[in-house]
Amino acid sequence: MRNPLAGAFRALGNFNFRLWTLGGLVSNIGTWMQRVAQDWIVLTQLTRHDATAVGIVVGLQFAPQLLLLPWSGLAADRFNQRKLLMLTQASMGVLATALGILTILGHIQLWHVYIFAFVFGAAAALDAPVRQTFVGELVGDEHLANAVALNSTSFVVAQMIGPAMAGLVIATIGTGWAFLLNGLSFGAVLISMCLLRIHELRTNARAPRAAGGFIEGFRYVWGRPDLRSIVLMLFLIGTFGLNFPIFISTMAVNIFHSDARGFGLLSSIMAIGTIIGALFAAGSDKPRFETLLFGSGVFGIGCTLAALAPGYWWFGAALAVIGGAALTFSNATNGMMQLSTIPSMRGRVMAIRVGVALGGTALGAPILGWVANHFGPRWTLGFGAISGFLAALVAGQMMARPRIRRGQSQSPS
Repeated sequence: MRNPLAGAFRALGNFNFRLWTLGGLVSNIGTWMQRVAQDWIVLTQLTRHDATAVGIVVGLQFAPQLLLLPWSGLAADRFNQRKLLMLTQASMGVLATALGILTILGHIQLWHVYIFAFVFGAAAALDAPVRQTFVGELVGDEHLANAVALNSTSFVVAQMIGPAMAGLVIATIGTGWAFLLNGLSFGAVLISMCLLRIHELRTNARAPRAAGGFIEGFRYVWGRPDLRSIVLMLFLIGTFGLNFPIFISTMAVNIFHSDARGFGLLSSIMAIGTIIGALFAAGSDKPRFETLLFGSGVFGIGCTLAALAPGYWWFGAALAVIGGAALTFSNATNGMMQLSTIPSMRGRVMAIRVGVALGGTALGAPILGWVANHFGPRWTLGFGAISGFLAALVAGQMMARPRIRRGQSQSPS
């Protein structure tokens, strides 16, 4: 009988992927520390519990995913992905270090955070599609779905550690040190990139330097009913469901009156459910629309439970459900879009995926911040629940179509 747990880690047999995963784990811990520290300093130190300000920061950080969409996907398809990743990772490390120094010296102001969030988001917008498609160069198509899931597992393990560490660092030595430690953590990725066995990389075909490459990517997605539906689901959940900084920070501070440690712990609790979802995805076969239906439906249920949670620990339990469902949904969209896309188009397709999901988050963040200020944080979770149920409806409609009409999630030629 096949051991599903052993199968869940099969991509780690690849040396390059093991090295990449280790470096990414260290960097992701730092990233989660910065996310918590950024929300905390805006909500409690630079404003008087202003959720709209948190929403603006989130919006500025994710807006470049949409603004740079014409170039980010093309960059992933045309340039050397390893070198491009080293450039983006080094840039984000410098930005995080600068923000940390500014905060430690006591000169930080709200508009500084706005600027850093936007510039950091611009570097991340170029980084995201390259980082996701680079996994294919590390392991090839055979283990791509498993590697995507394990990559997410690494991010989730960091989510368990990073927020709790951030809460401890903020409470003991100050918020600026959380930013500074994140800056240093990018060194782990850069070291791992330098140590990769270059001759073992499975380099994808590069896209030709032709005019209209970006439009070609949109035409490709629009011509595929399965990809169109996934993009619509990503927009729904990305815009109104993935604004976790607003959900968690406003509920922690305004409803449960938590300190920095309690705030950080909620993100770590959420990661417990997320890692279960990640391991489930890693042990599963090729994702399908049934997976999307399950993930988005449970996401809607989790947001409903969180909105109605009577206390801190009940809210934490609901966050665990949300985390597992969000990871299941996100991994399925990633695997389905990469595996059914021809290699020379993957960068642009993944840029559209990231741009819609995180760009939608940028659009929804100020709206949900305003809702939290005027109607209360629980109402923002209601929006998240609706987005999950609507996305599940889209998945159900695709499952009802004849296989030939929904694109069959065909393998790339």
